Amino acid sequence: MKNLTFKQLRYFEALARHGHFRRAAEACGISQPALSMQIKELEEEVGIELFERGARQVRLTGFGEEFAPRVRDILRSVDELGDLARVSRDRLVGRLRIGVIPTVAPYLLPTLLGKLSLLHKGLDIHVRETQTPRLLQELEEGRLDTAIVALPVSEPALTEITLFTESFVLVRPGADEGKPVPDPEAVREMRLLLLEEGHCFRDQALSFCNVDMRAAPPRDFLDASSLSTLVQMVDAGIGVTLIPEMAVPVETRSAGVSIARFREPEPSRTIGMVWRRTSPLAKQLLQISEAVRHATDALRQPRPVPSATAPATTPPTMPSAG
Repeated sequence: MKNLTFKQLRYFEALARHGHFRRAAEACGISQPALSMQIKELEEEVGIELFERGARQVRLTGFGEEFAPRVRDILRSVDELGDLARVSRDRLVGRLRIGVIPTVAPYLLPTLLGKLSLLHKGLDIHVRETQTPRLLQELEEGRLDTAIVALPVSEPALTEITLFTESFVLVRPGADEGKPVPDPEAVREMRLLLLEEGHCFRDQALSFCNVDMRAAPPRDFLDASSLSTLVQMVDAGIGVTLIPEMAVPVETRSAGVSIARFREPEPSRTIGMVWRRTSPLAKQLLQISEAVRHATDALRQPRPVPSATAPATTPPTMPSAG
């Protein structure tokens, strides 16, 4: 297999990831016939079919399944060679691929991207917003340089750096303003609105309320795909929800809801940055983490969120994330 090319391996990885020739070709920025030809030449060079072609989907063959992780290792190593060259310069320039979970991205990114642009001129930032399992997979495969997620992730191959800890607040209909704030057991008995499965914030909210979804009646819980939808559902009087402090200024500014803190110990989460321990960008990513921490400090100034020990007054006024 002396005639394998990195281009063929990248096209293979894209097709394996997307399972569709058109989507893989679009991701690679080439035409579908060109991608098909490169994959065919790769299979001829290897001497065995790597993909099972279906009418609507492409699947890896048994050999393709064994071939794929080795290809990803090769591509990741090649990318790290490029990173090694980049860190030899005086400053970080070029592409930086950052993954962010959806319950952080809309509130942190407007401030963070502006700060990074000022501190690191020439940095080409690519942002990927998706759920934690996908971010960790893409980080492992070398398709991301770093990710901002809820900690801990407990992956031995990853470095974890804590950025900040924030509390969750209770969002209730505006008519509930001034009422005593319920304890976790009382919240558990309400119609609790949650993010759909796959979001770590969903699991954190359920953990605070000591809810076992396997034992909970389906009608008692409603799922949504975003915090914005959850808050709008509360505004419509459908139920109550929890959101992180960072989301309050954005999600409640146009909603007729009331916000209150829980009694101590408040529910909370720790947000951090993770990257591969083998990454040549580790030193630079540590510098980036400081910029992220400073950006979050600007968003997390003392906020007049009503306390659980006193009647709520008015919805909190908070600095905008943008």
